[in-house]
Amino acid sequence: MKTLLSFGHGYSARALTPLLLAQGWTVIGTTRSDEKAEALRAEGVEPVIFGAPLDTALARASHVLISAGPDVTGDPVLNAYLPMLETHLGSKAWVGYLSTTGVYGDHDGGWVDEDTPLTPTTRRGRLRVEAEAAWQDLAARTGAPLHIFRLAGIYGPGRGPFEKVRNGSARRVVKPGQVFSRIYVDDIAQVLMASIARPDPGAIYNLCDDDPAPPQDVIGHAAELLGLPLPPEVDFEAAEMSPMARSFYAESKRVRNDRIKADLGVTLRFPDYRSGLANLLQRDRDSGIVQT
Repeated sequence: MKTLLSFGHGYSARALTPLLLAQGWTVIGTTRSDEKAEALRAEGVEPVIFGAPLDTALARASHVLISAGPDVTGDPVLNAYLPMLETHLGSKAWVGYLSTTGVYGDHDGGWVDEDTPLTPTTRRGRLRVEAEAAWQDLAARTGAPLHIFRLAGIYGPGRGPFEKVRNGSARRVVKPGQVFSRIYVDDIAQVLMASIARPDPGAIYNLCDDDPAPPQDVIGHAAELLGLPLPPEVDFEAAEMSPMARSFYAESKRVRNDRIKADLGVTLRFPDYRSGLANLLQRDRDSGIVQT
C-alpha cells in the first residue's frame, strides 16, 4: 500500500490528501496540537504530533512530503529527525520539499525560471535557500529521491480576497512596477500528483500560474465579481501594513512555469487569477456563503 508521510501537514498538503485517499493511499500527517490532530483525523489522515517518535511512520511511508518552513534555527524537520531521516529516506520512492519562489529575490518585474541564480533579498528567502541546500545535501548523502517545488503566492478556499472586499477592509495597494506570481492550491495538488506519478530525483519545479499580475488588479477584479465598488487605491509608501506584509513588496518578479508543463504534462486548472477567483466565488455560492 502506498503511504505518504507529510511533515507539517498544512494548507497545500491538505489539498493533496483527498486525491491520494481516492486512490487508496494512506496519509500520515504531522501537526503540533491535539485540536489540529482531530481535524486531520476527520479528513482521513492519521495524525502524529510533531516531535513524537516517527520511526514507525517513516518506515511505513513509501513517499515523504515536507511542508514545514525553516526559521532562524534551521529546518525544523531536519532538526528534529535527522538521524531517522538518514536511516530511512534513501529507500523512499519519492520525496518532495515545498519551498518558495522567494529564493530568487528581486528582479524588478523580470522573468525567472528554475535555473535563475538564487539571490534572495528577504530573511525568509535566505532561510529557504539554506533549507533547500540542507535537504539537497541529505539527498546526496542518502540517495533520497528529492524533488523541490518552489511555490508562488498561494490562494484558494479560505485564502481569497473576497472576505476583505465584502467587509470593506480591502485596499488596492499600489507600488509602480510591482507584480506577483500566484498559484491556486488545487494546482499545487495536481502538480504534486504528477510528480509522484513521474519521479525525477533532483528535479526542481516552479509552481505558479501563467499570469503574474499587480496585486491591486486582483483586488479590483474580486470587487467586480462581487458587484461592489472598487476598494480605494493606497500608495505603497503611505499604506499602513505589517512588517511581514510590507516585506512581500520588497521583491517583484514574473515566474516561469514551463517545466511543470513540459516535464510533468500538467495543464493548470486555474491558469490566471480570473479563473481562480471565479472558482472561489462559485464555491462560496455552492456553500451558501453568498446568495446566487
